[in-house]
Amino acid sequence: MIKHIVMFKLKIAYNNDEKIIFSELIKNKLEQLPSQIKEIKFFQVGINVSKSERAYDMVLVSEFNNLEDLNIYAKHPAHVEFIDFFSQYRENSIVTDFVL
Repeated sequence: MIKHIVMFKLKIAYNNDEKIIFSELIKNKLEQLPSQIKEIKFFQVGINVSKSERAYDMVLVSEFNNLEDLNIYAKHPAHVEFIDFFSQYRENSIVTDFVL
């Protein structure tokens, strides 16, 4: 089993109200992916509540049976479409993939 964790930081130009609105929009878009990509075994999206300057704005935690399934997900048209959509909001993102 592979755990895939991605943390997203929205553009720094956004104020807190904009970040809340955009985070909900992005979360709703992300949560559509499991119904479109059968390789996803677990999928959870969270919006940050921490006030820490180190905190990222959002996190995605997902699981796949193996690296092959994670690669299928990464190249899936629905995921690619999300990445294109999200690029207008993203300042930065970081990822970690590990074996459970």
